[in-house]
Amino acid sequence: MFTTPAYAQAAASPMEPFGGLLIPMILMLGIFYFFLIRPQSQRAKELRARVNAVRRGDTVITSGGMVGKVLKVSESSDEIEVELAENLRVRVVKGTLLEVRSKGEPVKDAT
Repeated sequence: MFTTPAYAQAAASPMEPFGGLLIPMILMLGIFYFFLIRPQSQRAKELRARVNAVRRGDTVITSGGMVGKVLKVSESSDEIEVELAENLRVRVVKGTLLEVRSKGEPVKDAT
């Protein structure tokens, strides 16, 4: 009276669990690519182009957080000479630059 009859069920195919997970995984990879990986690689490419095009008079920010004005760019090496304050000149490797601002570019607001 309280028991239900047992019905025979078809055996699950061995590839069924992967078929159910494959489409969502591909969608997640696509979302990660378009929203995270691609924009980051574009920003890195843009920064590399700006660093390679740095010229005398540009304002730069180093990875140490120092802001200075470019005085001399050497074509033969990857070093530039930056003036951090009056009569304080340092040589900086181009790879350590975080941002390159042109002469007339305003400072970005934090808001």
